Amino acid sequence: MIIGYARVSTDEQKLDLQLKALENVQCDEVFTDHGRSGLDFCRTGLESALKKLKSGDTLVVWRLDRLGRSLPALVTLMDQLGKRGVNFQSLTENINTTSSGGRLMFHMMAALAEFERSLISERTRAGLSAARARGCTLGRPKSLSPNQIADAFEAIRSEKTQMQDVAEEFGVSVRTLRRSLRNAFPGRSEQLD
Repeated sequence: MIIGYARVSTDEQKLDLQLKALENVQCDEVFTDHGRSGLDFCRTGLESALKKLKSGDTLVVWRLDRLGRSLPALVTLMDQLGKRGVNFQSLTENINTTSSGGRLMFHMMAALAEFERSLISERTRAGLSAARARGCTLGRPKSLSPNQIADAFEAIRSEKTQMQDVAEEFGVSVRTLRRSLRNAFPGRSEQLD
């Protein structure tokens, strides 16, 4: 059997192009997922297609990213299909694992995608290091300024204001306020309770 699978990420997108391509290769049955991310491999249509496949069958997609966007998960899925004796075909990339050339092509594409991801990771780390060297503050901004932390400490210590009231005044949670105070005034936490 030839089992087709089609997916779109948003409800606004249409499956028409994929369905037409799968119809042209004469799929016996087509399963779909509408409005589902390619990062999540727990999709109703995909799971149904995988359950339907038996040894000797072929899973066909219009394009590889319609099956999924996570390279490690794609490679794992291809290995599982291979162990079950199920072939895979991607129409756009012209990948067909019924031949040794098709299997080689899939693994080459997987290796290139992995290489690209590692390059992006290296560039990101280099960019963060350069930003730190320039003195840029990384991460999200602090919830409370040093002046606000000092005012909060004074209000709790001398005025005996409840921490809940001070947190509400500054628009933060009690947990955030307590953490900020402990970081700013280590060893003086007994004055905060």
